[in-house]
Amino acid sequence: MTKMFRAAVASALYLALMATIYALHATYFAVDVVLYSALLDVVLATVVATVLLTALTFFRIFSGFEKFQLTIIWILLGYAAAISGPTIIDRSLSFYILEKLEQRGGGIQLARFEDVFTKEFVKEYRVIDARLTEQMASGTVVIVDGCVRLTPRGERIASFSRWFRQTLLPRKRLLRGQYSDDLVEPFRRSASYVDYGC
Repeated sequence: MTKMFRAAVASALYLALMATIYALHATYFAVDVVLYSALLDVVLATVVATVLLTALTFFRIFSGFEKFQLTIIWILLGYAAAISGPTIIDRSLSFYILEKLEQRGGGIQLARFEDVFTKEFVKEYRVIDARLTEQMASGTVVIVDGCVRLTPRGERIASFSRWFRQTLLPRKRLLRGQYSDDLVEPFRRSASYVDYGC
């Protein structure tokens, strides 16, 4: 059997391990943040698969460097799967739109979409609770005396995000049939005075 075939078998084993570990974790264990949980599953699957790659005689055809390469490929594959699978489905407004359209019989009046987001999405997906939990787990915000505040780490990430948005995001982005730079500087339409600061 060729190395390519055995590498494919090893990678299929890795994917099966990753899917199994993820399913067990999601079904039977508490999860604080979906992304971090999925990444932990990737690490566990990579460790188990690497041990099997080293221990099983079927894979002795690989040199140490080739085993190292397979491990790196698995980490990258697992990372892509963790981001593109559970994390996207958990967080995606795009998936919510599709699921909500399906729930409502396949169609919703365009003029009522703002109501769907403000009255249903935020409540049904517990968006505020979920995102604040993620930010606290990431160490970017703290809640002190009923006030959500940025940590120094949060300030650095927010500054980088704002810089990236203003500098490197597309300036001609299609938004419902028109190209716009509205999302490069979304706060330019924000109210100048608000009463919810602390």
